[in-house]
Amino acid sequence: MAKRCLYGVVTVNSKQVPLALADIKSKIETFNSSEATMEESSIRIRTYEELPTAKDFESLIEPTNVPAVFRGCTKGWRAFSHWNPSNGGLDYLQARVGSSVVEAMVSPSAPVFYGDLGSHDRVPLPFSSFLAFCKKRLEMQSKQHQHLDHSSASQMHDTQHAYLALEDVPEQIYLAQVPIMNSDNQERVQLETLREDIQMPPILVAKELSSINLWLNNTPARSSTHYDPHHNLLCIVSGCKQVVLWPPSASPSLYPMPIYGEASNHSSVALENPDYSIYPRAECSMEFAQKVVLEAGDALFIPEGWFHQVDSDDLTIAINFWWRSNIMSCMLEHMDAYYLRRILRRLIDKEMNQLLLKLGMGKPGMCERRLSNNGLADGADEDYSQMLKGMDLKDKRFKERNTLLELEPAAVQVLHELVSLVHNSIGTNQDQQSQSTSINDYKLVGKNKCEKIMIADLKDDPVAKIIWDVEPQTLQYAFLAMAHNFPRTLEALILHVLSPVGAEVLTRKFDEMDQQTLEEDRNRFYEVFYSAFDDQSAAMNSILKGKESFAQQAFENVLDKFVGVNLDSSKSGVR
Repeated sequence: MAKRCLYGVVTVNSKQVPLALADIKSKIETFNSSEATMEESSIRIRTYEELPTAKDFESLIEPTNVPAVFRGCTKGWRAFSHWNPSNGGLDYLQARVGSSVVEAMVSPSAPVFYGDLGSHDRVPLPFSSFLAFCKKRLEMQSKQHQHLDHSSASQMHDTQHAYLALEDVPEQIYLAQVPIMNSDNQERVQLETLREDIQMPPILVAKELSSINLWLNNTPARSSTHYDPHHNLLCIVSGCKQVVLWPPSASPSLYPMPIYGEASNHSSVALENPDYSIYPRAECSMEFAQKVVLEAGDALFIPEGWFHQVDSDDLTIAINFWWRSNIMSCMLEHMDAYYLRRILRRLIDKEMNQLLLKLGMGKPGMCERRLSNNGLADGADEDYSQMLKGMDLKDKRFKERNTLLELEPAAVQVLHELVSLVHNSIGTNQDQQSQSTSINDYKLVGKNKCEKIMIADLKDDPVAKIIWDVEPQTLQYAFLAMAHNFPRTLEALILHVLSPVGAEVLTRKFDEMDQQTLEEDRNRFYEVFYSAFDDQSAAMNSILKGKESFAQQAFENVLDKFVGVNLDSSKSGVR
């Protein structure tokens, strides 16, 4: 069965097949990662019916940075039996810590609670007051249940009475991340006494915990999509939670907040009501999501960096443990600049590959060029055919080294298409055999063409496609013939027609050529190739600058997708 992936491929029977170009263009800035799709077992959430040993967790689960569910692992806690709201748990908590003052999250957007400071307030609240709200919620549910068998009129009256009794209950309050233990904050921990009811999971005994927190909601609640900078073990004491998770590689579809902001670990997208005109990539976000339902007694390992959104049922109580990962603990501060550059470089390389795929450029050499009977592309003009007859198709110096044979039909076609594109771009009709036109005549039109390609945001590029689709050896023959017979056209191609996309593709094709030839022949090819230029350094710099321009576009995309920073002010309000 085929599953739609992004950036122009579908997966069919475990093989990737290119999509139609029209389908590729139908998605705007879609995210693709062939190494990290939801189909790969390497990042699928695994479920364990019992808690693993600390050794197995340390060696087999934690290092993979993939979530894991552990069923029933908190049922042995005293909290599991003593905190249950349906079994007198609220009275137990009242007796233990009812006099404590906790910091509650209050938000007008409830039942959705957003993490950024502008969307909620933190207010002091007696823990006993919140427990009173929870008790009223239980009373309401009990009255509704008791009157289910009454007449509809009586049922309506009783139900209305139950809701009226709750009019004074602030349903915009959520006890989120109330500390039971906090090693990072020296301030008084409000609910430290409750730690006695929590049994430390064996997998965490050797960990240096950052904090232990209580999560308690009296009505259904949803946390906004975010990631944590620590490993997290979320344990359900009572109630039920549904957790939706996205791997860090799915960040582009979630539009992370700017890295310099106070809520940089949160998504900009309100997934309950997303605006796809502002966040087009978010339309594909659920393709990367995995859902987990946690019942009382279950625990979920959420690795650092995994985005998650949590939905909690009525009167759900949970405990979570945060600790630093081994990776972050081992990162040396004086190496931060290097780590940053190294990671950015890797993301830029992936983004460059994805940009080429978006342009319909798949695996090099996968497309075969179609030739007519005379070895030319369909529609080749007769004048050009006559011109080819007068070409010197052999370089005797190369023949002596057995590196260049007679020009093959495929190379003839490539040569024809490249020459035609250059001359069409500059709008001249001079005799191609004479090559008498000055290179200065190419500059204005060629420069404008390159600028248009950049402004068009890497649109379809015919020169790049020709270079990409042809075999390296064939392209080498075509370039050698061009260098000997049409040096000014080659010069115009490289200096003024080749786009940043084309420069990137050309250097990749050069790499392929280098891998397939001996060093002596490789050096001779570049000697002939660059001999066509009046200024060889200018040709090299032109290719290099084009390649760097392409990489810069990829860099800006990476900043937008992964760091939440858009450098293009012309796209105001659209990311």
